[in-house]
Amino acid sequence: MVKSETFKKRIQRLGILVGELESAPDDRSNGPARELVQLLMEVHGTAVERLLEIVFDFGPNGEEILAKAADDAIVRPLLLLYSLHPDDLETRVLKALDAAAPRLRKHNSEVKIVSMREGAIELKFHISGHACGSTSKTVKALLEECVYEVAPDLVSLRILGPDDELSSGFVSLDSLLKHPVSPAHVLAERGVEVVGAH
Repeated sequence: MVKSETFKKRIQRLGILVGELESAPDDRSNGPARELVQLLMEVHGTAVERLLEIVFDFGPNGEEILAKAADDAIVRPLLLLYSLHPDDLETRVLKALDAAAPRLRKHNSEVKIVSMREGAIELKFHISGHACGSTSKTVKALLEECVYEVAPDLVSLRILGPDDELSSGFVSLDSLLKHPVSPAHVLAERGVEVVGAH
């Protein structure tokens, strides 16, 4: 069984190699390699999508299996790679921040969502009591790791520390109506939901 850390490194390396191939100048030598990568992506993506349909056909049991697979550290990147993860970006980020709460508490910190719109996310963390600059850096790195692990498809991530100024946390009614959400989610978008302060 491949360990999740090893798999994560392989996925990251794969992303680097694909990026290098895409940025390489067009010539006859790399044309077949690009076509090979594209075809592999299409074939694998189609197969993974069909597999999810088969699992989902089993009703509640299938949904439970799919939810468990989507939370798995090895399966999740594959589902994200092919845009097949059952949770939308905002749901994934909320779950990640909730899961990070115990680690944040160890640093006497908590985080709130300032805004989450169209793939752009802004967070602000607070550290209670006296904290040095290294604590802020540690908390910021922790938040980046947690968010990017579940949401590599986000457009932008801005993490504000205790001394940083907030940008406008306004969320228009129109944007909320486009994506029906739970009351807790609405609070999160308005910067009211506090994660790590349980």
